[in-house]
Amino acid sequence: MKKTKKTAAKTAAKQRTVQKQVARADRKSDAEPAPMQAGAREYPVPPFPKQHLPKPGLETDVRHAPMYDAPYYLGSRKLQDKVAIITGGDSGIGRAVAVMFAREGADIVLMHLAEHEDAALTKKKVEAEGRKCIVIAGDVRKRAFCEKAVQKAVDTFGRVDVLVNNAAFQVHTKDIADLTEEHFDETIKTNLYGYFFMAQAAIPFMERGSAIINTGSATGLHGSKHLLDYSTTKGGIHAFTRSLAGNLIGKGIRVNAVAPGPVWTPLNPSDKEAADVAKFGADTPMKRPAQPEELSPSYVFLASAQCSSYITGEILPVIGGY
Repeated sequence: MKKTKKTAAKTAAKQRTVQKQVARADRKSDAEPAPMQAGAREYPVPPFPKQHLPKPGLETDVRHAPMYDAPYYLGSRKLQDKVAIITGGDSGIGRAVAVMFAREGADIVLMHLAEHEDAALTKKKVEAEGRKCIVIAGDVRKRAFCEKAVQKAVDTFGRVDVLVNNAAFQVHTKDIADLTEEHFDETIKTNLYGYFFMAQAAIPFMERGSAIINTGSATGLHGSKHLLDYSTTKGGIHAFTRSLAGNLIGKGIRVNAVAPGPVWTPLNPSDKEAADVAKFGADTPMKRPAQPEELSPSYVFLASAQCSSYITGEILPVIGGY
């Protein structure tokens, strides 16, 4: 019995030693780690300038301009001579995707709502990559507009190879009682009907090997208490993506989605209060929001038959870690 007690006492002493070692290590690591930088260049971190923009939000008005041109990314003809339609292509993720697609050899049909100055700059950047670009302004909530836009793309370029559904409406509400029917309807019509109308209009012109890429969201994966309507539509987009992918297997058209976490675009300063914009993205594991150029290679990957011919119906999260 004495031996047993002695052994137990030794074990307890060892455990206290380990406990002290861990306590010392904890004190050393109490400092908060810096926001993660793992890209080809350094990206801005919170705090950002406090700012709030009127809808739809112009990129030219965003302080700390979003980074979209990916200067270290070299194209390798992954989309050579393809034609891509991008809704919400004037700014943010849409602009970055337009520039990246052009660098990979695609001509661009850029659709936007009313951000004419932003759209003009994006067109200029696409053309600087040596590709053609047409700009079409209008409302994706309207079926007739979507059909006319697709027809203009076909009349101009003779084909449609890639459709990127990216246009979105987002405004937060903190209490469900304050979410009006008008607000809910605006979100549903833009984010769901817009994707449906564009897909339905484009598919008849798409051949085997074409691709549809929908912009989903991390909010569609895990919800958002202040974005009830927006996260509902993004979850719907994910389900739409998987369902449409199955529907189009026989036509040889792949359908996938990118689900971004926080991305520094005009969408957020035109939604959040100025104080919330200042700390945007700080709650991710990387402790910063993505820049648009950190998202656009995902769209290239999903658009390119050389990269993702065996991928359809997938939701690709790009959310800064778990």
